[in-house]
Amino acid sequence: MTETVKKTIKDSAAMRWLVLILISSLLFSTYWFQDFYGGLKSLMESELGFTSEEFGRMIGLTTIANMFGMIIIGGIILDKWGVRLAGLMFGGLAVLGGVISALATEGILGDSHSSMLGWMIFGRILFGSGLEVVCVVVNRTVVKWFKGYELALAMAISMGFGRLGSAMGIALSGDIAGGHVSTAVSLAATIIGITILLFVVYLFFDVKLAKQLKSDDEAGGDEFKFSDLLKLITNKSFLFIALLCLTFYAAVFPFIQYAPDLLINKFNFTKELAEQGNIVLFGNATLGNASVYIMFFIFAILFSVVPGKIEKSKRVFFLAVVFIAFVAYIYSIQSQLQVWFNNGQKTASLIPVGTILFTPIFGNYVDRKGKAASLMILGASLLIFAHLSLSIFNNVYLAYLGLLSLGIAFSLVPAAMWPSVAKIVPESRLGTAYASMFTIQNWGLGLFFWGIGALLDFVNKDNLDAIREGNANYDYTIPIFILVICGVVSIFLAFKLKQADLKQKYGLELPSGSSKE
Repeated sequence: MTETVKKTIKDSAAMRWLVLILISSLLFSTYWFQDFYGGLKSLMESELGFTSEEFGRMIGLTTIANMFGMIIIGGIILDKWGVRLAGLMFGGLAVLGGVISALATEGILGDSHSSMLGWMIFGRILFGSGLEVVCVVVNRTVVKWFKGYELALAMAISMGFGRLGSAMGIALSGDIAGGHVSTAVSLAATIIGITILLFVVYLFFDVKLAKQLKSDDEAGGDEFKFSDLLKLITNKSFLFIALLCLTFYAAVFPFIQYAPDLLINKFNFTKELAEQGNIVLFGNATLGNASVYIMFFIFAILFSVVPGKIEKSKRVFFLAVVFIAFVAYIYSIQSQLQVWFNNGQKTASLIPVGTILFTPIFGNYVDRKGKAASLMILGASLLIFAHLSLSIFNNVYLAYLGLLSLGIAFSLVPAAMWPSVAKIVPESRLGTAYASMFTIQNWGLGLFFWGIGALLDFVNKDNLDAIREGNANYDYTIPIFILVICGVVSIFLAFKLKQADLKQKYGLELPSGSSKE
């Protein structure tokens, strides 16, 4: 007698991908809000009277709650109460933080500079308290709906939504602001609010799935245990990879916040996009410029979804067609892109855009060939080159090469690092491991977000008045050179990780699924 397998809504490919769009929109909006201030730094100085230290303090304190365990608390709540309540709770925190930031820039919560700064910092702290847990909620949900189907592809596309939000936030915030910071902040907060509503729509599908499965698997996962921390920090391989996570991301994410201003001050990139650089869609330049990033995202997906089960000749043909279409699209907007490559915000935004394409490629290489520890060494080396070329040299072409190297490193190291954690740490303690790594990472981010701004003011203390009046430029040499040190430490930690793996035999240099030596 043949047993009939009951179908659920996640067996529908259309429903799975609809769910992916609904939940990944949260990543898009939160990453937008995380990074969009990077495109507004010079405007915040001229309109709101911000110093670099105040800008860095506001961005840096975004991580303060996570530095002191908010991610771990969020993980406990997620394990106990599930993605529905955790998503609404921490997504709501992100929305509240965005609303407070918007009201502060409008002058509604106080009209003095100090009160505005204080409320903006408070808004960023609330936003940051929700940000990291929202990311975990999205990842857990993707696994729930795509396990046994297109999980790797879904995870890559979901991460792509976040990178797309970062790129568009950096690139478009200046266009959206139109000379008023509050306009860009209000839109960024509104986008988070819209995506929370999309998450609520998803919840109806999630409840229906639970009823079909006749179970509610919202809670009941492995709970966080403080005793697990001792086991982790006494594991040399985990300790090295956690510290590598701190030093590497400290040299990347803070840089992205300051990159547009660096390009404007050091390499004389433009603050505002020239009229001939706009791409107009339906009579709107901002919408047209936004379409470029969406098209890049679509092409990245097409390069990633090459069917793996078809014969090689057909796969090559598929890739060739996509590549030709991509080249044709680039050719159609080449005159605008030439202007973009002289604009600080647009050029800096291409760093996260590159990761959308390259991270799945490098991840696939690690799956097939291994060499994860070696690739982390390579990525850290590229990081050193990138920051050297952007700090001590003044050649614009070398700066472009440095930005390209940084984009590759930003794709390479995460693609090798995060799968390696799953080899080092037993599955039963992965939640604890990731929560611990994110907490450590946020210490690096907070210190460097703030530290670069404070150092920038310090090394330029004799010219600050002239800089604010537009008669001088910031000297970024020392603040960016400090990030070279992060790269050197990252290489050291990657070498130590490789050495530890030789002794502990986790198989970091082996392909996924291979037997450990």
